Amino acid sequence: MTQYATSGMEAVLHGPEKPDERSGRAWGAVISLALGTFGLATAEVLPAAVLTPLMHGLGVTAGEAGQALTATAIAAAIAAPTMALITKRLDRRTIICAMTLLQILSNVLSALAWSLPLLLTGRVVLGIALGGFWSISASLAGRLVPSHLLPRALLVILTGVSIAHVCAGPFGVYVGDRWGWQAPFIIVAALGAATLVVQLMSIPRLPPVGVKSLRSLLNVANDPTIKVALVVILLAASGHFAGLTYMRPFLEQVPALDSDTIWRVLLAFGVVGLFGNFAGSFLARYSLKAIAALAPLLIAIAAASLVMVGASALAATVAVLLWGFAFGAVPVALQTWVVLRAAPGQAESAGVLMTATFQVAIAAGASFGGLLAYHVSLVSVFGYSAVATCLAALTVFLLGPKRET
Repeated sequence: MTQYATSGMEAVLHGPEKPDERSGRAWGAVISLALGTFGLATAEVLPAAVLTPLMHGLGVTAGEAGQALTATAIAAAIAAPTMALITKRLDRRTIICAMTLLQILSNVLSALAWSLPLLLTGRVVLGIALGGFWSISASLAGRLVPSHLLPRALLVILTGVSIAHVCAGPFGVYVGDRWGWQAPFIIVAALGAATLVVQLMSIPRLPPVGVKSLRSLLNVANDPTIKVALVVILLAASGHFAGLTYMRPFLEQVPALDSDTIWRVLLAFGVVGLFGNFAGSFLARYSLKAIAALAPLLIAIAAASLVMVGASALAATVAVLLWGFAFGAVPVALQTWVVLRAAPGQAESAGVLMTATFQVAIAAGASFGGLLAYHVSLVSVFGYSAVATCLAALTVFLLGPKRET
């Protein structure tokens, strides 16, 4: 590891009242963060899983119901830097627990919604929770475990996201069809309550060592290494979410898969993403630059395959599975890059910028993909995904983190 990276992590690890990194409690805290990411990621995608009964229940169109996803992403992008500045003097344990409480509130509001404005209010509350939680979760991992175990800790935390991607869709469809679209939100709220209890029991006091002011955020944003990472995030995430948003209609219309097959393919997409998460964590220990470049490159290959040979059911299925595996490695690679390469004591500020950029990319990718799908074709959406993710891989290759020594 480079001396710069080491000094940066040491500044994080030796912040005030650093917990005993050898204790089981530290890893218990990491697991509690994973439970938090699982609940947040599940809640974030639930509207897509219950879209049909939701639109019928509220008497709105599919496009209007889909704004529940956009509202969350926009709120999270705004909340990431805003919450960092508002809560700069609060113990990080308090913030994590407060964001989990907001997640519970958002799901309760969504379940009780009798109109689209009330639903969107709940989704904005979820966006605030997402922005506040993700902004500091990676830096907290660096304070809970030693630097050489950071990829492993991030793997545990991000596994919550991967498992959510596997479970959220089938869970939402199954529960929503049987007990109403509100039921999944109630269950996830209950899960959030259980997570809050675990967090209160396991996370130690973690006084703030990160964001001090808006200027500190701007200083981190001006760091050349962080700038490159943010560009990669914007390209890779926008390309991914543009395609992901329209993957199901593509599979319905181009290779003309039946609904049972599509359900299985998308479930497999989530499962292989879990394996991609493990692979990304493993390879990040040996060559962070390689995995940060390879993951978006594989997504580009998968997207290009859908454009060129997507009419074949077999080719489309293989491409979707390759895509899922590759994206599973993206979050752990990029979070490890950002946290390790942050300036001394600025890992939390870097996490804020990463969260905001990622959420902007989600909103931009989904919106631009929608424009392409409506005005050009579904296939053109995946052409954009291929170009954006290929540019992300090229950026990493040319300007990414130097090889560790």
